[in-house]
Amino acid sequence: MLRETSLAPANFIYPLFIIEGDGLKKEVSSMPGCYQQSIDKCVEDAREASSLGVPAVILFGIPEHKDEMGTSAYEEGGIIQRAVKELKSAVPDLYVITDVCLCEYTSHGHCGVIRGTDVDNDETVGLLVREALSHARAGADMVAPSDMMDGRVGAIREALDREGFTNVPIMSYAAKYASAFYGPFRDAAQSAPQFGDRRSYQMDPPNRREALREVALDIEEGADIVMVKPALAYLDVISDVRSRFDVPVAAYNVSGEYSLIKAAGRLGWVDEERMMMECLTSIKRAGADLILTYFAKDAARLLNG
Repeated sequence: MLRETSLAPANFIYPLFIIEGDGLKKEVSSMPGCYQQSIDKCVEDAREASSLGVPAVILFGIPEHKDEMGTSAYEEGGIIQRAVKELKSAVPDLYVITDVCLCEYTSHGHCGVIRGTDVDNDETVGLLVREALSHARAGADMVAPSDMMDGRVGAIREALDREGFTNVPIMSYAAKYASAFYGPFRDAAQSAPQFGDRRSYQMDPPNRREALREVALDIEEGADIVMVKPALAYLDVISDVRSRFDVPVAAYNVSGEYSLIKAAGRLGWVDEERMMMECLTSIKRAGADLILTYFAKDAARLLNG
């Protein structure tokens, strides 16, 4: 009766990694219980999540071919575009969100177009717009730009509205830090940078006030939901965003956070289920309305009793 923070399956967004092929389900070695899956297997996985009360998935594509411009990201017949159509047909009640970024599709692993040794912000934004539009045309319910380029939310919003997708919202990775907690994700998405790192366009971990400026800019440009990533090492930032802004707040319980708990649980060092639920509750308690988490199905089963 007196519990102040309630967690429910409806709070979760379940990430899926999609590869080309049929009948494929490959476990990611650094993320036990998570898989690179072909579209047919992703449909099965998403249907199970939906049956547990998880309302939404977010899709990350792993194409067969990569190039310097990430052209597979915005092809009308790309892997994500086809996956969206299949998921919306097979699980019509499922809310399908697409990650909008180039890092999974570029041969160099960076989130944008490289000119010299730098990412060209404005040229990248143009390609992100093309990617977001291709996802909307395929039937995506929401797009989620994760690249951290300046101005991309406004450009995507303008393009969606111009093409008649006024009801497709944007969930912006508004405060995305250059974190060490992303390592296992880069194994899963095959998106590790081939040179340098992403500190020139992702946020410096010691910076707290900067996150509020980044969030304010994205809201001004038209973001409907703002995200803080990672979650557990940035609970103070989640709390700050929740206190300052009257928009839905999402937080990404990222791969490194997931893998640490899974590894310690497998070694018998911690009670994995209790630690999972305690961490997810802390993210909700800090102020997140939505939690992107690889634990979505496991946590939903526990919450469903």
